Formats: sequence, structure tokens, C-alpha cells
Amino acid sequence: MMIWVIIIGMALVTVIPRIIPAFIVDFIQFPDWVNKWLQAIPYAALGALIFPGIMTVVPDQPFIGVVAGIVAILLAWLRIHVILVVLSAILTVFLLTI
Repeated sequence: MMIWVIIIGMALVTVIPRIIPAFIVDFIQFPDWVNKWLQAIPYAALGALIFPGIMTVVPDQPFIGVVAGIVAILLAWLRIHVILVVLSAILTVFLLTI
């Protein structure tokens, strides 16, 4: 019985902070600078997830990941399809490691 109380309590503790903002955001009008800041969060999170992987593609040679990352950035900037960007970065790592 105690296990179920703990599981339900943990579920509520994780669900409530995620649900409340979804209901509150519709009723709050943020200033423009806050909206611009909130729009940048997905890019910052994506960078935080990708950058460590780029630096550790080949642990002894971080420049390989950096070069592949630069290739990916340039192709993405040219608006190449995302699959081709990813494949190009993989191919770059492959070519630099052989």
C-alpha cells in the first residue's frame, strides 16, 4: 500500500508543475522581450544537447566533431534538407577518421 502512495505522490509532483503552466500561459500577457526570450529556449536547449556530442565524437580528436558540426551548420544555413545535413555530418566524421 505504501508503495502505491509513493508512486502516486511522485506522479503528482512531476505532473502538476508541467500542467499548471499550460493553463496559466493562456491568461497571462507577457511583454515582448519575454516572448523573444521564451522563443530562444528551444535553440539553447538543442545546442546544450548537441554540443557535448560534437566534442566527444572521437574522444582523442575533438576537432573531427567540430569540423563535422561546422559542415552541418553551413549546410543548414544554406537550407539543405535536414536528413542531408545529418548525413553530411556523418560522412564528414567518417572521412576524417579513416
